[in-house]
Amino acid sequence: MKTSTHKKVVKQQVQPESQLATADGKILRVDGLEARTRLLDAALKLFAESGYAKTSTREIAKAANVNISAISYYFADKAGLYRAVFNDPRTNPNVDPAIFEQEDADLRTILTALICTFIDSLKQGELMESCMKLHFREMLEPTGLWVEEIDTAIKPSHLAMVKFLCRYLGISKADDDVHRLAISITGLAISLLISVDVIQAIRPALIAKPKAIDTYASRLVDYALAMCEDEKRRRHIVNIY
Repeated sequence: MKTSTHKKVVKQQVQPESQLATADGKILRVDGLEARTRLLDAALKLFAESGYAKTSTREIAKAANVNISAISYYFADKAGLYRAVFNDPRTNPNVDPAIFEQEDADLRTILTALICTFIDSLKQGELMESCMKLHFREMLEPTGLWVEEIDTAIKPSHLAMVKFLCRYLGISKADDDVHRLAISITGLAISLLISVDVIQAIRPALIAKPKAIDTYASRLVDYALAMCEDEKRRRHIVNIY
C-alpha cells in the first residue's frame, strides 16, 4: 500500500512593497529597514514642524517616498509611528541606569558614559535638531509621551545617579544637594543640545565635526568632575566646622 506524502507549504509574510521614484520616473524597491528608517526620518521632520495632530500619514508616506501601507505594517498606526519617532534612540537616547552600577569604574569613566549618551546624538545633525523641536512641541502640545519618558526613563536613571553620587561622596542618604548635583551634571549635556542654534551663530566650529563634538564632550566631563570634587570638598569643610 502506497502512502502519499503531503508537503506543507508555509506562506511567509510579505512586507508591503516600499517604493521610491527616481528623477526619470522609474520606480525602485527599497528594503524593509530602509523603508522604516525613511518613515522615521520623514515623520520626525513633519511632526517637529507641524505637530502630531496636524500631520497626516499620507504626508509622511509621501515625504518618505514609500507606500502608505508601510506605516501600518511597521508601526500599526499614526500613534505608533509617533511613539517610535519620539523614542528613536538615534536622537533620543536613554541613560542606562546600569552605567552607575559599575563598581570597578572610576568617576571619569562613569561621567563620560553619561555625557556621551547625550552628546553623541549631536552627530546625527539635522535629525537631532528636529528631535529637540519635537520635544519642545510635545511640551506645548502634550500627547503624554513626555510625561511617560520622565516616569519610565529619566527618573530611574536620575535616582541611579544619585545613589552613585552618594557612594562617591561617602554618605548614606541623599539630600537636596546630591539631587542638585545630579541634575546639574546632566544639565551640562542637555544645555548643549538645546543651544545648537546659538552655538552655530557664535562658534559653529565647536560642534561642526564629530571630532569637535568628542572634544566638547570631553570638556563637559572635566566640568562635571570639578563639580563632584567641589561638592566633596564643600562637605568635608562643613564637617570640620
